[in-house]
Amino acid sequence: MKTMKKVFVFAIVVAMAVSCVSSKKYKEATGNLSNCRQEVAQLKAQNRGLAVENTELKASVEKLNGSVADLNGRLGATSAKLDEAVSRNKILSGTNDDLEKQLTALKKGSSEEISRLLEKLQQTENDLQSRENKLKQAEGELAQRNVRLMELQEALKQKEDAVAALKQKVMAALTGFNNKGLTIYEKNGKVYVSLEEQLLFKTGQWEVDPKGQQALADLGTVLAQNPDINVLVEGHTDDVPMRGTGAVKDNWDLSVMRSTAVTKILLKNKAIDPKRITSAGRGEFFPIDEAKTPEARQKNRRTEIILTPRLDEIFKLLETN
Repeated sequence: MKTMKKVFVFAIVVAMAVSCVSSKKYKEATGNLSNCRQEVAQLKAQNRGLAVENTELKASVEKLNGSVADLNGRLGATSAKLDEAVSRNKILSGTNDDLEKQLTALKKGSSEEISRLLEKLQQTENDLQSRENKLKQAEGELAQRNVRLMELQEALKQKEDAVAALKQKVMAALTGFNNKGLTIYEKNGKVYVSLEEQLLFKTGQWEVDPKGQQALADLGTVLAQNPDINVLVEGHTDDVPMRGTGAVKDNWDLSVMRSTAVTKILLKNKAIDPKRITSAGRGEFFPIDEAKTPEARQKNRRTEIILTPRLDEIFKLLETN
């Protein structure tokens, strides 16, 4: 702005002096004026360039200020991290010292610990060996028991076969008494020969009728041919009270007398050892039918001859087990 003012004043002076200066001087003044104008134009152009450069410099300064602020923030964060790292380093240094102390203590005690572990390992091996020996012993005993079990099963099968064969023999011997008060059946490994009262006795009596004696004689023949069979004779009555006199006063006495009478007839066969036979009275306490009817009471008045194979061989096997 100052430069333009100078030019304007200079032009006025030149105009005032035109009239009083010579033509030569006028030309000189005109040339100077033209130079001044050119200089003014150049200065304006320079001014515009400086203005643009100033704007760019301001932008650069602002950018640099932002970078400086960001750098300061990063430096602050880095400084905090460094402080934290220093603090951790101190802690780790203390921890490292503790670990070194523990490692030293472990090294000192490692030999003793290894010795204890080896001793424990040896004890475990000894226990395993002992258990293995016991297992082998148990396996041997189990094998022996399996052999004995097979022998026992074979003996039982033989007894079952003997019972079945005995049943067939008894049925064959007493065929003539079927449907005449005689029942033959197998139960719990035994053969039951059940004879109703009407086949053997009169009501309230204990003397065996002739037809009953024949049935018992036929049965005795079978028993004589099978000496390994034990015999139990049981007398049974109904629940009607008996009031007798002399040796038989009640149903209990009657059941005993009837079983004894049957036993004596069987023993008429001298081939039967008396030690094989047991005689027992059951009274009215083991009824087949508990109903209080004439039909039920007739069923209950019976004599049962129970044939059991001797189990001596089986008992011996059980004793060895």
